[in-house]
Amino acid sequence: MMKLMSKTGAFFAVIAGLLASGTAWAQETLMGQPVPGGIGLQAGVTPIKEQIHDFHNLLLVIITLICLFVLALLVYVMRRFRASANPTPSKTSHNTMVEVIWTAVPVMILVIIAIPSMKLLYAQDVIPEADMTIKAIGKQWYWTYEYPDHGNFVFDAFMLRDDEAAEQDLPRLLATDRSVVIPVDTTVRILVTAGDVLHSFAVPSFGVKIDAVPGRLNETWVHVTEEGTYYGQCSELCGTGHSYMPIMVEVVSQEAFEAWITEQQAALLPEPGGKQVAQAAATR
Repeated sequence: MMKLMSKTGAFFAVIAGLLASGTAWAQETLMGQPVPGGIGLQAGVTPIKEQIHDFHNLLLVIITLICLFVLALLVYVMRRFRASANPTPSKTSHNTMVEVIWTAVPVMILVIIAIPSMKLLYAQDVIPEADMTIKAIGKQWYWTYEYPDHGNFVFDAFMLRDDEAAEQDLPRLLATDRSVVIPVDTTVRILVTAGDVLHSFAVPSFGVKIDAVPGRLNETWVHVTEEGTYYGQCSELCGTGHSYMPIMVEVVSQEAFEAWITEQQAALLPEPGGKQVAQAAATR
């Protein structure tokens, strides 16, 4: 019996290792977007996302131990108190020690969960001193972005058609004609609102998901540690075009970001009244 259990454990260990290595390879190949056959969260590139991963793993361990413990209790009860093994049932109706244990242990588990949970919520809610600010405005059904710290230029980002995404080797339903560009290793505050109905700004690799509410200005923040292109989507059921307003973020070096900003500012056109808006044509 022990040999069988040992072989079974080794088998599942090998399977788990293969799944983990396959998922890790896929995440490395397709960083910042969903991966085929993925069984875990998207790889994180921000401190908040790393904390989310740690909290998720902690909860996974706790819930697995709870399930195994409950399973063991059920097996024990079925064997120990079955009719053939226990023909004369006990009439015990009160046990102080058992009642204290089944009250105290869940409380301890909740405290263990609450401490990292509160730390994570605090880290997400409190915006550190930001190096720059971006404003994202959800509309039916696309996103508008403003860069108030860099000339206040504005542009819209629309989802690429399937043939356009295929031509550029970009993911279907996730790529946009223009991308949000931010520098790496920079704290960016993101102001989020909506121009019509409820939307939700979500980028899984950043650990960011915040509602865009008309007439309300919500805020979140990111500090991306790796260059690359990362994708998200509107995560609120905002209407018939809900699935067609993705988010595409390019994280580049500081030098590349400054060059991009210079390019955008050069494209500004004066508007009657003195306000400036960016050209609608893509510049990348």
